[in-house]
Amino acid sequence: MQTAIPFMQLRGGSSKGLFFKAEDLPTDENERNRCLLLAMEGTTEGDPRQIDGLGGATSLTSKVAIVSKSITPEAGCRLADLDYLFVQVVVGKGKVSTAQTCGNILAGIVPFAIESGMIEATAPVTVARINIVNTGGICEVVVQTPNGQIETQGNAKVDGVPGTAAPIICNYLETVGSTCGALLPTGHAKDLIDGVETTCIDNGMPIVIMRARDFGLLGNETKEVLEANEPLRQQIEAIRLKAGHLMNLGDVKDQTIPKMCLVSPPEKGGVVNTRMFIPHVVHEAIGVLAAVSVATACVVPDTVINDKRGVMSYKLNTPNDRHSSLSIEHPSGEFTVNLEYELVDSQIVIYKSGVIRTARLLSKGELFVP
Repeated sequence: MQTAIPFMQLRGGSSKGLFFKAEDLPTDENERNRCLLLAMEGTTEGDPRQIDGLGGATSLTSKVAIVSKSITPEAGCRLADLDYLFVQVVVGKGKVSTAQTCGNILAGIVPFAIESGMIEATAPVTVARINIVNTGGICEVVVQTPNGQIETQGNAKVDGVPGTAAPIICNYLETVGSTCGALLPTGHAKDLIDGVETTCIDNGMPIVIMRARDFGLLGNETKEVLEANEPLRQQIEAIRLKAGHLMNLGDVKDQTIPKMCLVSPPEKGGVVNTRMFIPHVVHEAIGVLAAVSVATACVVPDTVINDKRGVMSYKLNTPNDRHSSLSIEHPSGEFTVNLEYELVDSQIVIYKSGVIRTARLLSKGELFVP
């Protein structure tokens, strides 16, 4: 006997996942997680091939969005339009994680809400505020909906995704320190961990930034080369475990945060080049909020990116800076982040972090779990 569950599958940015209404899943967290494992992998024991489920056998295609209408009971009014809980299925491990969020999957939330009848589309655009349940914070999302219909055709390009599509604008309004409690959770722009200079930062995604050259690397190595370098992986993991405590995350041995980022001088006209460990394999590109955190480190004074030994292609932080458009290079291309910020007494104040993504509905119907 199998249970049928309504679902949609959408590509959001350079990821894809299963999207559910919260009301269609079990309310008990353990039962819900069991259901998601069966949906994605076909077993609760873990299957890296995900042969009996709908997952794509990579972390980027093993993602889940759980969506509901957002109401603030105390005030009796709506501070956000939608609640978004992100669930990462840890491929082949028989477990899931809600310790982080995903900005790529977030790009599909409003299209999903429109397609499922949770909100109504308006012309020429539909604007909705999304409450990011995992980490807190609000993201204002703008979807192109001429004639009240979701537009899929357009000229927006997301590196790592074939072709172009209609742009989806995501403005992150309250993500500074959303997981760690502060933009610089250690209280410093730089920390020395195991003899390596690091910047621990959280503007929506907790990451540890390190210069590639401090590991004897150029920074342009491929995903395959980096993942095959076992001594490097062990060194980075040792730093990650210590950084977890410094960043108020505690023991992160079984967590997917913080992510680890190697930076080097740009090669294709961007501001900085990146290789992101997420945390034990290397990202084919870079996650949305990871890119936001890296971009933020570009404008914070005295980080490993933005200091005398830094790797940026040009310097920012003049007294009149209010806005910067920063191109973050990654293995598949680049990711542009628009920051609105201000330097007040040498302290950075981030007002808004904006990115452009695309999304597409791939399938919808019912999935069946044992």
